[in-house]
Amino acid sequence: MARLSARLNEIKESGQKALVAYLVAGDPNPKITVPLMHQMVDAGVDVFELGMPFSDPEAEGPIIQLAHERALTHKISLTSCLEMVREFRKDNSITPVVLMGYLNPIESMGYNEFAEAAAVAGVDGTIIVNFPPEEAGEFGDLLA
Repeated sequence: MARLSARLNEIKESGQKALVAYLVAGDPNPKITVPLMHQMVDAGVDVFELGMPFSDPEAEGPIIQLAHERALTHKISLTSCLEMVREFRKDNSITPVVLMGYLNPIESMGYNEFAEAAAVAGVDGTIIVNFPPEEAGEFGDLLA
């Protein structure tokens, strides 16, 4: 979270606007995700929202739903997403990465396990679409 806060504060202090890019991990295929992230940083991206593919992304529009479907054809899992962040971090320790997705895969992995794996991978935050912050309780504390 510190990396995300620092980057957003830096952008705010410079009077600029942040360019936040969203992409679904593994779409169009897993081999492209990390190189694409590096190219996007070179093109000016300040922060990433990396979508965790899910079989029923009900809060997404049709284009993003199709991206989830394509990623899932490559068997992209929550573990795969974390590995992509870890791979990205080998060459970029500056650009914040926020995982965005649904609670079900995190529950399957386990809250503690996810929080630890996300921290080790270099994840800077999470947006869990179907998990309101006021219901996060201990899980929110784990991620802080």
